[in-house]
Amino acid sequence: MRLSPSPDLWTLWWIVLLFNAMGCIQSIRCKPKSFRDSIIVLEVNTSIDSNPTSIDESSSVVLRYRTPHFRAFARVLVPPVARKETWTIGWIQACNHMEFYNTYGTKGMSSWELPDLRDGKIQAISDSDGVNYPWYGNTTETCTIVGPTKKDSKFSVSMNDNFYPSVTWGVPVSDSNVPQLSSIHRDQSFTTWLVAINQATSETLVLQTVRWRMQLHIHVDPEKPLGHRAVLNEPFAQEQPQILGKNEPIPPNAMVKPNANDAQVLMWRPKNGDPVVVIPPKY
Repeated sequence: MRLSPSPDLWTLWWIVLLFNAMGCIQSIRCKPKSFRDSIIVLEVNTSIDSNPTSIDESSSVVLRYRTPHFRAFARVLVPPVARKETWTIGWIQACNHMEFYNTYGTKGMSSWELPDLRDGKIQAISDSDGVNYPWYGNTTETCTIVGPTKKDSKFSVSMNDNFYPSVTWGVPVSDSNVPQLSSIHRDQSFTTWLVAINQATSETLVLQTVRWRMQLHIHVDPEKPLGHRAVLNEPFAQEQPQILGKNEPIPPNAMVKPNANDAQVLMWRPKNGDPVVVIPPKY
C-alpha cells in the first residue's frame, strides 16, 4: 500500500522549490558572470611544419639556414561584456632555454647567449616583438574587446615563429674570412601562452599554455667548395608542440623588457684564452 504525501508536506515542498528558484533568479540578477568566468576558448591548434631546416650557401661570407615554422591558432568566444572595460586577448611567448653554438674546428666556438637565463637568474625571458610588450606581436597575434558589448564576440588570434640566422664562415673575431666553420648546434625551448589582460587593472588570465622546442645540428666541411659544405643532421623533423592540460603561470620576466633579441650576447670562446664579447646586448 502506497501512502500519498499529506497536503502539508506538498505545501512544504512547493515553498522549498519556490525559494530555490527565487534564489537562482536573484543570483543571476545580482551577480552577472565575470569576464574570467564567461570567456570560452573554442579551439586551439599548434604545430611545427614538417619540412626540414633549409640551408643557404649562396654567400661567401655567411651560411644561412631557415627552420620550419612553429604555428599557434586559437578561436575565442566572449559573451556580452557588461562593464565598461577593455580586454586584450592574444599570444605571449618566452624563451626558457637556449643553446646556440657555432664551432670553428680547433679554434673554438661562437655562441649566442642570454646571460641571466644561462646563469639561472631568471626562469624565462620575453620573446616579444620588442614594441608591443608583453605581446608576441600586434597584428594577427592579438584582439581587443571594448565593453560594454551587447552581443557575443567571436574572433581568432594566430602567431608563427622560426629562425633565420646568418653564421660567418670565418672566425668572428678574425679579420680573415677563411672558412673554418665546422658545425652548428641549436636547441631552444619556449613557452607560449594564450592570455587575456585587462588594460585598466592589468588582471591577467591564462587561457592556454603551450610548450615547444626547436633543435638542429648542421655539419660543415670548410674544405669543400661553397654550395657543398653544409649537411643537416638529425633531427630532420621537429617534436610537435605540447598543449598542456594544466596552465602554467607566466614568469615576471616574460612580461617586461628586455626581450630575448635585445638581451642576447654573441661570445667568442676560444680553445685557449679568455672569452671575448663580440656583440654586446642592446639594452
